[in-house]
Amino acid sequence: MRAARLIKMVLLLQSRPAMTAAELARELEVSERTVTRDAQALSEAGVPVYAERGRAGGYRLIGGYRTRLTGLARGEAEALFLSGVPGALREMGLEDAASAARLKVSAALLPSLRDASRTAAQRFHLDAPNWFRDPGTPELLPAVADAVWDDRRITARYRRGEDEVVRELEPYGLVLKAGVWYLCAKAARAAEEGPFRVYRIDRLAAVEAGEERFERDGDFDLPAFWTERAEQFARSILRVEVVVRLSPEGARRLKHVVDALSAREALQSAEAPDADGWVTVTLPVESEEIAHTQLRGLGAEVEVLAPEALRARFAREARRLAGMYGDGANGGGVRGDGGPAGT
Repeated sequence: MRAARLIKMVLLLQSRPAMTAAELARELEVSERTVTRDAQALSEAGVPVYAERGRAGGYRLIGGYRTRLTGLARGEAEALFLSGVPGALREMGLEDAASAARLKVSAALLPSLRDASRTAAQRFHLDAPNWFRDPGTPELLPAVADAVWDDRRITARYRRGEDEVVRELEPYGLVLKAGVWYLCAKAARAAEEGPFRVYRIDRLAAVEAGEERFERDGDFDLPAFWTERAEQFARSILRVEVVVRLSPEGARRLKHVVDALSAREALQSAEAPDADGWVTVTLPVESEEIAHTQLRGLGAEVEVLAPEALRARFAREARRLAGMYGDGANGGGVRGDGGPAGT
């Protein structure tokens, strides 16, 4: 523990011209008295740590001292490639490894380049979750992440509806999608759709990692697999078709209210626009209820032609809106069923 702290102290001093005791204490998460003792220990070990007293004093390395302890451990090197996703690193329990890796890289850089990590962090930041949601961190994520990094088989209890199932899995990779963590894993018994499956981490009830490691399939490509599976999932839930007419503005905005891929394919397969520029498309949706919610966002730029039940629903809503906003009435004054207030 202390040896690692002493190494970190040397790297900190190597990456900066000088640091105060308070700054070192904050970085090392110890007291200033411990910093003083550590500096003395380094000096006795032959590391030229020089202490300057006074208000502007602090610690620095003298004589151009350079340590050779800048080599990255494997875990640190892997974490460094994820350092642009700080929230994900923290949730997977890799923040310390990434911090150590960045410090070692910084110490190895020329003095003129040592502020590169700070300047980059002040210019680019990735915020993965959607707006208006607090995704939280799945409790079992760090354990799953450890197994993914080490290629160790796991036994997982997975909640499926009201039931729980037990699966023997080879965890290949983790995906963070809109603030939700997913595990891409190879099942012990191959399913019809292939041996690889996707599991939501927040639905795992328990995870036990064994000592046995598995040999990864060299042909497995995590980004390609996720893209293909995400498209399959999107298509699988779009079981209902609706027929709509869209104005030019409605056609332009369609991708913003429904699945973008479905919108693009529907517009590409549509016939030529009519004399008014409106186009008729057949659109796959998850359900009539969801289609109603989504298509309302287009307002008067869309007309539902089928199914009849959905068209009738929009017609009822249009009559209610006409009652609320028509006739120049002020202050609303209508009931929920469209009748005049007080009747």
